[in-house]
Amino acid sequence: MTESIKLHEYKSPLGDLLLGDYLGKLVMADWKYRKKREEIDARIADVLEVEFETELTPLHSTVIQQLDEYFRRKRTSFDLPLLFIGSEFQRSVWKALTEIPFGQTMSYLTLSQKLGDEKAIRAVASANGANAISIIIPCHRIIGSDGSLTGYAGGLPAKKKLLMLEGSLSQMELF
Repeated sequence: MTESIKLHEYKSPLGDLLLGDYLGKLVMADWKYRKKREEIDARIADVLEVEFETELTPLHSTVIQQLDEYFRRKRTSFDLPLLFIGSEFQRSVWKALTEIPFGQTMSYLTLSQKLGDEKAIRAVASANGANAISIIIPCHRIIGSDGSLTGYAGGLPAKKKLLMLEGSLSQMELF
């Protein structure tokens, strides 16, 4: 039997996410309607040399439960088996993103410095945008050096609401 990535759609309060389970590890929790949808899917499928098929798995159920708890403010971190599909540099950025605590933000510059090369800011931003495990790998916690909200695969309204949910952005700052 050929392995595949099992996909299931999760309707979050902020938009639809595609959840991808590959051999019991989460490889995708990504916005269904995003600009780089085909590019992200192709990267993951090519690296793993698999195709996608729709099937609900026990991992999907666990991810849904944890995301539901997160959206109800009952969870501040995730405990899920993850598999990062990307270059070594991208994986280092995504790992660093997981270390940003709930309720806090970090600038692209600070993240670049944390990774040891402040001149890599564009590469860090690119890796951030290639994240296929949204919310769980909290790329929404990255903001501009001036405190501005910058691009987000789920859209800026979703990013604002996620930061509000986490308490790192007050309602007054949204308007």
